[in-house]
Amino acid sequence: MVDTQPAVPAAASAGTTATHTATPSAVAVAPRTRPRTRFSARLAGRAPAPPSPGAALHNISAATAVLLVLVAIGSVIHEPVLIPPLAASAAIIHCAPGLPLAQPRSVIAGHLLCAAVGYAVLAAAGSSPWAAALAAGIGLAVMTVARTQHSPACATAVVIVLNTPRPATFVPLLVGSAGLLVLAGWAASYARPRTPRYPAYWW
Repeated sequence: MVDTQPAVPAAASAGTTATHTATPSAVAVAPRTRPRTRFSARLAGRAPAPPSPGAALHNISAATAVLLVLVAIGSVIHEPVLIPPLAASAAIIHCAPGLPLAQPRSVIAGHLLCAAVGYAVLAAAGSSPWAAALAAGIGLAVMTVARTQHSPACATAVVIVLNTPRPATFVPLLVGSAGLLVLAGWAASYARPRTPRYPAYWW
């Protein structure tokens, strides 16, 4: 049997194919990002968004208030050397209250352990920058083993080695001041609505 269907001309076939091909104007083209925008995005990094002005003011005010109280106490008993490590502790408690190193266990036990390390190194190696660096490293190791990592406590060991404060005065003040920082952080977290609660755990 002979096929009587007429052949489709090549031009017609090409035209038919063209009708099914999307025109360039119909193709969605993603807008190109300007180089300046890409640079700004990279410069911003992946850090979390900053807190609201109200939250930032609340945190700064609470940390400053408790540090001023500690300065007053240290001035009365002539022990102002506590301020550097405790200022760092206050910043962590009020700005990153959810971190493990901001919890009461780490704050209080970390400072206490590093104080013990500082006095031990002071007795064994004397007061020098080399001994202070050694005390900070040993203090960090002890805190890691005890699961009480608190980076500002390393400064406590350094302060003890370099300034040689009297243990009978310094240690009770250190523990009391660390406890006061924790209580101030706890109170500040309940003083303002929608503030992350502190602490996440006590021990």
